[in-house]
Amino acid sequence: MRIHTSKDMKRFNYLISETDAAYREMTKKLGLSDSAMIILYTICDNGDSCLLKDICHFSGIHKQTINSAIRKLEAEEILYLESADAKSKKVCLTEKGRRLAEHTAMRMIQAENEIFASWSEADVEQYLLLTERFLMGFREKTNEMQRKDTEAI
Repeated sequence: MRIHTSKDMKRFNYLISETDAAYREMTKKLGLSDSAMIILYTICDNGDSCLLKDICHFSGIHKQTINSAIRKLEAEEILYLESADAKSKKVCLTEKGRRLAEHTAMRMIQAENEIFASWSEADVEQYLLLTERFLMGFREKTNEMQRKDTEAI
C-alpha cells in the first residue's frame, strides 16, 4: 500500500523547509554558523546568560553539537561558562559577545518581532494556536505509533 502526502501537507512541508532556509540564509549573511546563532539567540532571549540545558532544550539540537559550538565561541572569547549550581552550567556573553549578539541574534529577534507586529493580534493568535494544535496532534500520533509498535513486539 502506498500513501501519498496530501496537497496541504506538501505545502506545509514546503513552507517549513523554506522558513528553515530563510533562517539559515540570514544566519550566513550575519557571518555565523547555525549553532552559534542558536546559542546567541537563546542567550539574548534570556538576557546576557542562560543555562546550558535551556539552550539544548529550546534549540532541539543535540548536546554534543551545542557543546562543540560553545567551545569554539569560548575560544573566540564570545562567551564563557560558569557554574549555576552543582549540576548546571550557565552560558554568559563576554563584552565581545554582547557586541556580536547585537549585530546578529538581536537583529534576527527584531526582524521576527517586526513581522508579528505587522500582523493583527487575531492573526498572530490564530497562527500560534494552529501551529500548537498541529504540534500536539503530531506528538499524539507519535505516541500512538510507539504504543502500537510496543504492543506488536
